Amino acid sequence: MPFDLAAVRGRFPALAATDSGRRRIYFDNPAGTQVPASVADAMSACLLQANANLGGYFQTSRNADQVVDAARQAMADFLNAPSLDEIVFGQNMTTLTLHLSRSIGRLFSPGDEIILSQMDHDANVWPWVLMARDLDLVVRWLPFDPGTFEFDLDKLDELLGERTRLVCVGGASNLTGTINDVGAICARARAAGALTYIDGVQSVPHIATDVQAIGCDFLVCSSYKFFGPHQGILWGRREVLESLEPYKVRPASDTIPWCFETGTQSHEGIAGIVATIEYFEWIGETQADGFSKDWQHLPGRRRSLHAAMDCLFDYEKTLATRLVDGLQDLPGVTVQGITRPDAMDRRVPTVSFTHADLAPDSIAAALADQGIFVWSGHNYAVEVAKTLGIYDSGGAVRVGPVHYNSVAEIDELINSLETLIAG
Repeated sequence: MPFDLAAVRGRFPALAATDSGRRRIYFDNPAGTQVPASVADAMSACLLQANANLGGYFQTSRNADQVVDAARQAMADFLNAPSLDEIVFGQNMTTLTLHLSRSIGRLFSPGDEIILSQMDHDANVWPWVLMARDLDLVVRWLPFDPGTFEFDLDKLDELLGERTRLVCVGGASNLTGTINDVGAICARARAAGALTYIDGVQSVPHIATDVQAIGCDFLVCSSYKFFGPHQGILWGRREVLESLEPYKVRPASDTIPWCFETGTQSHEGIAGIVATIEYFEWIGETQADGFSKDWQHLPGRRRSLHAAMDCLFDYEKTLATRLVDGLQDLPGVTVQGITRPDAMDRRVPTVSFTHADLAPDSIAAALADQGIFVWSGHNYAVEVAKTLGIYDSGGAVRVGPVHYNSVAEIDELINSLETLIAG
């Protein structure tokens, strides 16, 4: 069945908002997406009907227990995790990573080695650099090819050794849009006896994610990047989580996942996650019939969710192709990412570009004046921007369409850029 963009857009009230009568075009999605009305409704209902701490005998506390349990199960289904007890909630991916790095670091000894990626957001870089500094570990860097914007995994083989303890890499780049073969990376790390920590913040919103198939030990993501509330989610392999010493206050539970959830969580945010996953389930049930065949091995909702993500990726690839082609036709523009038509399956629709004469900030400001929302700068992808040689010159303009965007919006952006460059 054809992708029903009108039905999708009708579920997002923010898409109809205007500023002094001028429409908005949301291409700022890699930093945070808009939400369906059902997400806001679920958060409101939680605040009004389940506003209590967990574990009490009274009704609001029981309601809160149900909200959290439902969210753990929803995320377990979304990531195809073996158990809901492996789902840990937190403020955001960065906070979860900084927190968990303290526990993971206790497994290592001075002189042990960790491998970090030069393609990652700093949230999957600097927490580990700080850990290595404090524990006298050796940091080794996995480079990417600035010509292809992809890893050469032979370089990973050269870095892995008998003292490698941890490999950290992103599922997709938040600047170049490259999708990394995290399954292959995890397999090589596992063969070397190393743990793997996957930053799925930019991949989970765009591609079906199966932590069991990936074979990682940890995967972390943020629901506000996939049409939900500001909330962080971590999946950890049970046996690894249980081997860690949690940093917590004494009265807190000693069992997973609660022992890694410091303080009272945002139950309203967690309620929003349930509604977010239900939105994807709606996509799977109404628009993704042709994509379910590859997920027949998954039961019920898990099959619908993964089929939904394949459906959305297929549509988003159309947007990405139109965007890349349009940018390449503009004089002075360089796309900082994969552009080959036969390689579009290896990128998410996040597309960054630079111009020979115009600064990224000036382009972003001019587009904002026209109601077109984009980001500029290094976008916390410090090592990426340095590798590409754009860190000191202001980074890049980042355009991030998602499945609620249209081809017409892509064309309007290209037309606006053409006028801006000509002027």
